Amino acid sequence: MSYDTQALLHWSDDHLVVINKPAGLRSIPDGYHSGLPHVRAVLEPLLGRLWIVHRLDKNTSGLMLLARSAVAHRELNIQFDESKIFKLYHAVIEGHPSWSKQHITLPLLKDGDRRHRTVIDHQRGKRAQTNIKVLTKGDKRTLVAAKPFTGRTHQIRAHLAAVGHPITGDRLYGDADNIFNGCLALHAKKLGITHPITSRELQFEIPDPEDFKPLLRSPQDQIKEEGP
Repeated sequence: MSYDTQALLHWSDDHLVVINKPAGLRSIPDGYHSGLPHVRAVLEPLLGRLWIVHRLDKNTSGLMLLARSAVAHRELNIQFDESKIFKLYHAVIEGHPSWSKQHITLPLLKDGDRRHRTVIDHQRGKRAQTNIKVLTKGDKRTLVAAKPFTGRTHQIRAHLAAVGHPITGDRLYGDADNIFNGCLALHAKKLGITHPITSRELQFEIPDPEDFKPLLRSPQDQIKEEGP
């Protein structure tokens, strides 16, 4: 699959690049098939050498930050390590939660079962915190905002599944038939950082994918769109 590099770019300067990563594009090279498209391979022919600062799952869309120098990369890594980066995700989840807000603090263990999932483990798991807020309820699903305070692998996916509401399209943490166009209804919507060189506070935000809308529609909405 080919990608329009210009369409991916959300913001850039001499030190940073912020992209809107589409679902399906890998953040890093595939360990078994190195020739498959990934973020650096797509962007570097246009932008030159880039450093990955953080990752999004292959089938997660949204804001992703890259550095254009080793100095910027090092400073941004420190911000991530010290939890100074603001991240907010939107997700469509299965079902309707009985709560409007939830602060999940279940400890997580990476690669904790035979399916290589991140699992809840109160003895060996690492501290993990995620705030969830209900935004919109559809017929069978709910749009939520998720704010992770820690950066564990698959944190939002594992936490939402643990409270009984897996993300739509998440076949690893949800049901086998939980399909959403082969993708995951998880979107990195907002990102806030301190510029590693100028110390300026930067905030970025992008709209939810259009694919989210039909997931939340009721049968009545679909009838209205199709007409009498």
